[in-house]
Amino acid sequence: MSAKIKNRHERQITQREQKTICQKFLIVCEGKQTEANYFDALTKNIKSIRCYTRGKGKDPKSLVKEAITLKANNDFDKIWVIFDKDEVPNNDFNDAIAEAKRNDIECAWSNAAFELWFLYHFENVTAYLPRDAYQKKLSRAVNKSGKYNKKSKYQYDKTDTENFSIMTSYGSQENAILRAETQSRKFSDNNYANHNPCTMVFKLVKQLIGQDKEFNKEIDCIVEGSKRK
Repeated sequence: MSAKIKNRHERQITQREQKTICQKFLIVCEGKQTEANYFDALTKNIKSIRCYTRGKGKDPKSLVKEAITLKANNDFDKIWVIFDKDEVPNNDFNDAIAEAKRNDIECAWSNAAFELWFLYHFENVTAYLPRDAYQKKLSRAVNKSGKYNKKSKYQYDKTDTENFSIMTSYGSQENAILRAETQSRKFSDNNYANHNPCTMVFKLVKQLIGQDKEFNKEIDCIVEGSKRK
């Protein structure tokens, strides 16, 4: 991670730590390891965020139902579900996103795979990629990053608990956000199954690291309201 990006990330954490309200995030993941490991590592040092990840290994529609149940029985400020398009039928994928929206649950979906978010740390992806291409491209990108200097060649492993560190050390989180956000703006309809390549993971990441202006305003209002009591 460059000094510029590292310092910027540290400033974001400092801004959040100045808030007197701790935000409780529930992140319900399709994958049992990849996404949960990544977000556990991302939020580890953000003291104003309490992040509860749940790797369920379920299909998108079942995952959304699980999130709805958890929302009803718990007190969370934000609830997110994370799932991929993969081989999920188009209607099921679109219906899961629509159902989440109806229940005020946010979706960090990816089409076709969560690894698209990882790849955006290294390069811009604007055309369809077969699912099996992500692993090869990620391995190649890390090895060619100019920062990777280990003797053995890097091979991407979706279960690696160090994936957050690998992506941000050899790639750029800032570039990943910019690339993912720019690509998402190319789509305007609700047929999310056809939005490929596309990932909404950047929206969740921006909230967690303090870059989401609207979410920051919500926190400011809560803080100001608590001060007046």
